[in-house]
Amino acid sequence: MAMVELASRAGAGKTRGGAGRPVSLAEIAAAQLLSLAYLEQLFARLRRSGLVASVRGPGGGYRLGRPAGEITLAEITDAVEESIRATRCDEGGPGCAAGKRCPTHDLWAELGEQIRLFLAHVTLADVVEGRISGRATVPALGGSFKEPEVEHPGAIGGGFI
Repeated sequence: MAMVELASRAGAGKTRGGAGRPVSLAEIAAAQLLSLAYLEQLFARLRRSGLVASVRGPGGGYRLGRPAGEITLAEITDAVEESIRATRCDEGGPGCAAGKRCPTHDLWAELGEQIRLFLAHVTLADVVEGRISGRATVPALGGSFKEPEVEHPGAIGGGFI
């Protein structure tokens, strides 16, 4: 949310990170109802990853390090070390069938990976400009959603219907 706020104020993907007035973390915190202390921790990580640049002095704050159209949501989650997981299941951990590999482990691990692949194909500009709703393609799979083929139980030779 903080990066979306920063990108919105920068004019989304239309301007270089260095253009426009720097935005203070206090402004972002107030606009997004986020803790200033929390934002300071996040923006230190974002700055180290080059996703934002800080401007010191009076009127200082932060700018995007690159145009919003070149920053993916996966880069942001990686920079702030935020894991995208669909379950608490860690192979061999206490959340995975009492230390054993649970029967649904691969399902949840794959779902987490699909979420990450989706975020790798969504830019900050996509979010700011409202280009998320109604997406019907899966970039990682190279096409649109389609119904799976179902094997007909009475077919000879494993025919599909």
